Amino acid sequence: MKPVRVLIVDDSATMRTLLSAVLRLDPAIEVVGHAADPLEARAKIKELNPDVITLDVEMPNMNGLEFLEKIMRLRPMPVIMVSSLTSRDATATITALEIGAFDCISKASFSDDRAFGTLQATVKAAARAQIRPLATNQPSDAREQPAANADYVPNGKVVAIGSSTGGVEALITVLSQFPENCPPTVITQHMPAAFTKSFAERLNRMSRPRVSEAVDGAPLTTGHIYLAPGGATHLEISGPGQLRCRLRSTDPVNGHRPSVDVLFASVAKATGSKSVGAILTGMGRDGAAGLLHMRQAGAGTIGQDEATSLVYGMPRVAFEVGAVERQAPLDKIASHILALTRSNSNGAKNVLPRTL
Repeated sequence: MKPVRVLIVDDSATMRTLLSAVLRLDPAIEVVGHAADPLEARAKIKELNPDVITLDVEMPNMNGLEFLEKIMRLRPMPVIMVSSLTSRDATATITALEIGAFDCISKASFSDDRAFGTLQATVKAAARAQIRPLATNQPSDAREQPAANADYVPNGKVVAIGSSTGGVEALITVLSQFPENCPPTVITQHMPAAFTKSFAERLNRMSRPRVSEAVDGAPLTTGHIYLAPGGATHLEISGPGQLRCRLRSTDPVNGHRPSVDVLFASVAKATGSKSVGAILTGMGRDGAAGLLHMRQAGAGTIGQDEATSLVYGMPRVAFEVGAVERQAPLDKIASHILALTRSNSNGAKNVLPRTL
């Protein structure tokens, strides 16, 4: 196989040198060029035709978001955002992922040698990703749209969702379809610690239910969505009785903290069949074992299909081990979840619909 051709775009010469050195350690990656700003990068893209671009957020002449939007509209290709750990950069990075960036890497992470392998793996996965042009109609505040599922009444089940690469766009798509009185929903999205607060705030603005970072001890309530904080802890659910969020400072699982497997396993233990699990786009296998625990406990389980996954990694492994009851395209996953968590006045059992 030909090596993945990478163009590095960053106004810092030091960062360009560091990224080049890290990527060149992998023989499957070739750094074909550098650019100090988007204007130079535009010329280099035409000249070098790279497979993947790494892109800084704050740069002279044109910021990374403006440049990313032009790329995704005019020449869609895999872009990995490399940003600082500032609140401003965190918000900008979330927006970049929403626009269509493949993933985000924190510059501060390069103080840890393990980040080198992460960057290399991310670049190679990006080269294989199904990049789509930027949609003409971008997601908007769900509260400004006509109410969906106005007749929805929850049946007491809990929803657990796991996602990784591509998860920003996927979660916005799913949660923007949830009604204000959605079932209690817990989410683990692989994301650097500095970014989860901004992402929770973004989801809260775009969703009818309340969305916030999970807090240790918080009770799970109807109409509330809880996002696992990044970095230091795993999000678990404790029960029986009043279900609560628990943040545990234990070792990473599958290389991740928070881990989807940890969340799903805790939901299976605390709720048994009174839950629904959904695994969305992402690299690796995190979540497959936990989702299998949920299905074995009687929960309904859903996996994003290959055609709509930016990276068909986590959903694929979950499907292959038998954890997924039904695969669905991204735009139908919310409908499947709501079908399984809707109260039936006639007492009939909720089942996944054959078609939607």
